[in-house]
Amino acid sequence: MAGEDPRDLLLRCALANAVKHGGVPQAGAVIGMVMGANPDLRSRAKEVSALAREVIAEVAALEPEQRRKKLSELAPEMIAALSEKHEHRKVLPELEDAKDGVVMRFAPNPSGPLHIGHARAAVLNDAYVKTYGGRYILRIEDTDPKRVDPEAYETVVEDIKWLGLGITETVYQSDRLDLYYDLCRQLIGRGGAYVCTCDNERFKELKMAKQACPCREQPVEQNLALWEKMLAHGFMEGEVTVRVKTDLMHPDPAMRDFPAFRVLDSPPHPRKPDAFVYPLMNFSVVADDHLLGVTHVIRGKDHIANTRRQRYIYDHMGWKVPVYRHYGRMGIEGVVLSTSQMRLGIKEGTYTGWDDIRLGTLRALARRGILPEAVRNAMLAIGIGETDISFSWDNLYSENKKIIDPIANRYFFVPDPVTITIRAAPQLTTHALLHPADEKRGVRTLAFTGAIVLPAAELGDRTRSLIRLKDLFNVTAEYDHGRPHLSYAGDSLAEARAAKAPIVQWLPVADQVPCTLRTPEGDIIGACEPAVRNELGKVVQFERVGFARIDSVTDDGVVAYFTHK
Repeated sequence: MAGEDPRDLLLRCALANAVKHGGVPQAGAVIGMVMGANPDLRSRAKEVSALAREVIAEVAALEPEQRRKKLSELAPEMIAALSEKHEHRKVLPELEDAKDGVVMRFAPNPSGPLHIGHARAAVLNDAYVKTYGGRYILRIEDTDPKRVDPEAYETVVEDIKWLGLGITETVYQSDRLDLYYDLCRQLIGRGGAYVCTCDNERFKELKMAKQACPCREQPVEQNLALWEKMLAHGFMEGEVTVRVKTDLMHPDPAMRDFPAFRVLDSPPHPRKPDAFVYPLMNFSVVADDHLLGVTHVIRGKDHIANTRRQRYIYDHMGWKVPVYRHYGRMGIEGVVLSTSQMRLGIKEGTYTGWDDIRLGTLRALARRGILPEAVRNAMLAIGIGETDISFSWDNLYSENKKIIDPIANRYFFVPDPVTITIRAAPQLTTHALLHPADEKRGVRTLAFTGAIVLPAAELGDRTRSLIRLKDLFNVTAEYDHGRPHLSYAGDSLAEARAAKAPIVQWLPVADQVPCTLRTPEGDIIGACEPAVRNELGKVVQFERVGFARIDSVTDDGVVAYFTHK
């Protein structure tokens, strides 16, 4: 870079800084980059500082897409370097014993649609299968009929398809009850489990006292006979439990002889209405991980205790234990994730459905315009670290913006529109780019004939003497008894910038469409450009407002769902 024009060097570094951090470049950082690579310029520090101010002002005036485009033209290697660093951040740590491929599973309960909390395990397992090759099993864990929503069988599969997981096979645990029964029979035969008919409260007292219940020392033959009696419906709900033998002296009472099977008389299982003996999670998980050949299990730290319980069954049966990785808890705030709360809210009319944008379901995110690639990228960035974290919605929105910003067409949306006439203004037609970084995409045509609509909030600030109507001209604002009056003030964009005039979106009175923008905080009533009608199902950017997905178009107008800024 020696011998190059300092201004060119500064421009490239300022653009790189702006693209990397998504904001206005910082003078110190830009000058430091240039001086560090070109020490011969240190003797010209004053000149470089003055040029830096000019260059930063130039870059600050550009839209983000224009900055990226200009940088790619001037220094494509810088764009490539930024992209490489971004991708490197998402590389997951290696898995042990994975060189020959992996078998992994995602195992949701069909109690409702998947939400953002499910996405972490789903995406991380998927990423490892794609890295090492192998099988990715979707296992529907539906052995608790009290937690099964029949509709969720379809919604879960739909959510997984939307998320783009590379599922290779799907199994339903309710189809595998006979397999579990046979394995329980084997476990009892090995002396690793027994059938307990003790009162639950009495058993709890003995467990807390680190004492065995009377059933624990029953002969294997007696336990097998009681097991067969269970399968013949010889016991009612609450009368009997199959327990796994563990260490009664274990310091954690929850580890002591935990339950493996129970009888449930109601509700009937939607897929197996005649079933009444059900495995509990810690048994069915081990059985399926073994039978399906699962090699690696990635799940949250809240399952560490379950991992310890499950090892007892592996040891009793003489099976190989999978490789376990437990990641830290991920706190998620700002949306409802509880399936029972969501279902109650839908029933009571608080929410419009599982895709209500106030919820944290994947289908709610999709309706807002969050893309599955963004969800996957956000989860990969979080990774499998053991530290507890708080989920950042801003990070998800940032990932989504990287994808939609280059493709979303731009339009004006005017919230709470107020009609006003511009005094002494020439009639003209403006041609605004559909996308500032892609002239080939075309323009939107807006005809100014005197009367326009503006956001009411923009007219409430009486300290503003000059306003720039975006892509049109400048106006001066005066107030008479609280009523605003706007007058034409020339076309100079430079003058508006020098005066730090706000840039405001607008629409011709005669050329607007009613538009409702739905946000998690409530509806915003406004107007948008007629061409928005052509964007049904797509994400657009309402300039100065944010990105939005066009959800419906009718004769009455447009309904859009706010995505993010």
